[in-house]
Amino acid sequence: MPDRPDFQFESEASPPQLTLSGDWTVHTIRDVSQRLAAVQKSDVKELQADCTDLGRLDTAGAFIIDRFACRAGAGEVKAVNASPQVSALLEQAASLRPEEHEEKSKTEYGVVDLLERTGRTTMSFLEETTATLAFLGETIASMAHMVTRPSKMRWTALVSVMEDSGLDAVPIVAFLSFFVGMVIAFIGATTLSEFGATIFTVELVGFAVLREFGVVITAIILAGRTNSAFTAQIGAMRMRQEVDALVTLGLNPMDVLVVPRAFAMLVMTPILTLIAALFGLGGGVFVSWLALDINPTVFINRLQSAVPVANFWVGMSKAPVFGLVVALIGCRQGLQVGGSVQSLGQSTTKSVVQAIFSIIVIDAMFALFYLELGI
Repeated sequence: MPDRPDFQFESEASPPQLTLSGDWTVHTIRDVSQRLAAVQKSDVKELQADCTDLGRLDTAGAFIIDRFACRAGAGEVKAVNASPQVSALLEQAASLRPEEHEEKSKTEYGVVDLLERTGRTTMSFLEETTATLAFLGETIASMAHMVTRPSKMRWTALVSVMEDSGLDAVPIVAFLSFFVGMVIAFIGATTLSEFGATIFTVELVGFAVLREFGVVITAIILAGRTNSAFTAQIGAMRMRQEVDALVTLGLNPMDVLVVPRAFAMLVMTPILTLIAALFGLGGGVFVSWLALDINPTVFINRLQSAVPVANFWVGMSKAPVFGLVVALIGCRQGLQVGGSVQSLGQSTTKSVVQAIFSIIVIDAMFALFYLELGI
């Protein structure tokens, strides 16, 4: 039979001491937890737990002890005469405390504080970039391994992700691209009409949609739609410990969760970019026909003669890169989710922000690269 748990709390000691005895497990702590909650709490900064007579301790008992310390105002529980296992359980219980808003006794606006925050943010950015690049390398290695051994590919998961992230995104990509093409045509018509050169609206729409806006709009839509879905799905699996179950079964989470999503985005992003380019040009044709009296046939003929086809391939060359970026960031942030709903929300927000930021930066790098090549 387990020993009945008991305690003695000495609030006058320095530091205040909680002496524990008996077995503090989920099966025995019902009565003692009620008595411990009824103890008059003191405003203490540190609580010392004497574990000399402590028997067995599990996570439930550690949780009760830590919550008592938290209600008493103690920042930590210092275990005395405790085994490494007991100390580890108490530390784990303390790590699961709800985040408390730090009291701001004074607001710092000095130059030193500004430099400190800037340095801390810079180091965090560098660490995040390094971790993302490391995850990129691991993903590429897993994808290469899967290509050499296609029998290990989860084809059902691949097709499902292609449908969710690709086919289901066609309406919103086409709809928004059409209106973006209309906006570009309206801007061109308004600006070029002052110079009597409204016919050059065709070139403006062609260059903008084929080279930049088609692929960028597609990537940003995927960053807000598919990227967040990847993070939420994998993050929920982390919260339910399904990822740990995969590891226990001998399955690699990279092969099961990340590789199918990466391949699906590599395939579907160029297709969505093509659809976005076609509908973007359609929006330009629509505005040119109604506002500028440019016949669709004239628009298409001038587009073919004045806009080199290289611009189309420039836009299409960015699509697989953007798709891989969306998949990588979404999956990585999903695998970073902890055990709380708050962590899931933070990772999802961070995932979308990082994906959009990366798309804009990579697009700028592509622009400089093609500028140097003269394309």
